[in-house]
Amino acid sequence: MPDITVKQAPLYGRVIITGQIVAITGLHIGGNPAGIEIGGIDNIIIRNPITRIPYIPGSSLKGKMRSLYERYEQLPINHTIDQVSIHSCHVDTNLANYQKCNVCQIFGLPAEGNILATHPTPLIVRDVPLVAIGAQSIDNIDDFTEIKWEAVIDRITAQAVPRQVERVPEGSIFKSFELIYNIYSAALLQRLPQVFVALQLVEDDYLGGLGSRGSGKVRFTEIQVMCKRKDNGRYKIVAESEPYENLDKLLSDEAFLQGIEKQIPISSLQPKENETDVESKSTGDHGEAIGSPNSEV
Repeated sequence: MPDITVKQAPLYGRVIITGQIVAITGLHIGGNPAGIEIGGIDNIIIRNPITRIPYIPGSSLKGKMRSLYERYEQLPINHTIDQVSIHSCHVDTNLANYQKCNVCQIFGLPAEGNILATHPTPLIVRDVPLVAIGAQSIDNIDDFTEIKWEAVIDRITAQAVPRQVERVPEGSIFKSFELIYNIYSAALLQRLPQVFVALQLVEDDYLGGLGSRGSGKVRFTEIQVMCKRKDNGRYKIVAESEPYENLDKLLSDEAFLQGIEKQIPISSLQPKENETDVESKSTGDHGEAIGSPNSEV
């Protein structure tokens, strides 16, 4: 069987996951403090620089998913990127370990790990804008945030030093979150449920900062899943779910998850032994070789 490189990895289909994120408690995802005046807020949130509307960066959500899932899988933290420590299989350059590692297969490898990668990073996570606070659309709201007062206690004098934290308030709704999961192999298709497990781990932890002090509890709701692939020469939706109220209900719908596997047949993802490297780029209706060769964390 020929080796498939990152540049050759065929895209057999995509699973697109959408829905809304509800802030169960106030949410703080920090922004750039540059330009803060004396006496201003100590910890500001990230906003769209043009509209000034808060949003959840895709990098924050994906990074939190990866971080928690690494611990869930009990993997060694063995690589540092810009003072952030992660797990990465490229450190020991063991292809067998990489092939069985859910984290590196789903979330990707650092740029220097491309020599080990057999496909581009499958999971893409988009930025998620704030659209409402409770029942009110942001179009009818002048102020999107709240100021929470906290205090740091001096351990010697016991004196309280107050500080202000900016948060998006409880009940805020961000949508539509969008996760794109690209199917480059049969093994990746079978790993799809682990993406939802990573989202469950975020729900039971926190998103953003100050989580140990009450901020960042979120819920993923109104979750919809669709499958797209090449069919009769067209790129189109071949399966689509009704919205699920929560992740538990989605994961309990085994019939739909199995239906996705039928729409991207496992047998069609297996290269034939007599295929050449060129042939592996195109395997009929279900094997159009498209997609970026870039790999990222």
